[in-house]
Amino acid sequence: MPSSAAKKLIEVALPLDAINAASAREKSIRHGHPSTLHLWWARRPLAAARAVIFTSLVDDPDDPNADPAFVQACRDLQYSGDGSEGEPSNVATKGDTPRMKLFDFIERLVTWEATTDEEIMAKARQLIRLATGGEPPPLLDPFAGGGSIPLEAQRLGLEAHASDLNPVAVMINKAMIEIPPRFANMPPVNPRDRKGLFTAEAQRAQRGASQGSPVQRVIGGCSGARVQGLIGNMGLGVIRRGGGDRGYRAGRRR
Repeated sequence: MPSSAAKKLIEVALPLDAINAASAREKSIRHGHPSTLHLWWARRPLAAARAVIFTSLVDDPDDPNADPAFVQACRDLQYSGDGSEGEPSNVATKGDTPRMKLFDFIERLVTWEATTDEEIMAKARQLIRLATGGEPPPLLDPFAGGGSIPLEAQRLGLEAHASDLNPVAVMINKAMIEIPPRFANMPPVNPRDRKGLFTAEAQRAQRGASQGSPVQRVIGGCSGARVQGLIGNMGLGVIRRGGGDRGYRAGRRR
């Protein structure tokens, strides 16, 4: 078990410039980012959440009370660069110490590309397990909002719990951290029907459906679906003609 006397890395130092840069870059990322799921006015950057969670769990490897296995794992990290083209350069500029090697790893961990880099994520989970004696604590965010913190906790291998008073926030968190794990690594439902969506018959049905109303087009786009409108008329109403006030009223267009 790691010594309780060892300080966590977040208590000592952080590569703040790299974390800030990665957080600012997220504002221009759209494809695949949770911000495209639903607008949330106080969404926290994923990079900052990932960095805070990770550094709150791992020890400062330069602390004399740090777990030896964790310190050795930091020494073995091979993520340092020479500083060119954004490469981490803490080891090159500040010395080859376990903390600087861990800093270089964190600079790669907080990038957007790291979210789909299983090698980096697996290494982060390994370091967390070493620093927590193989028993990473669960994480609770009682005011989860846009879900950045519980999402990154789950990405780092923690058991994540989230809650919020706003039902929109609850739905966002369900869509990001509760529902996807239930279907991870599972085959699609009715794969034969999904394949049928691309057959010639399905394409002919979709072309025929495109001739109807918008509601008919949505229904007809499904493979094997019978084209049938849900309502008889797409008009919102008609204008009264003749005497009296003019205005809109419900009814069928004549």
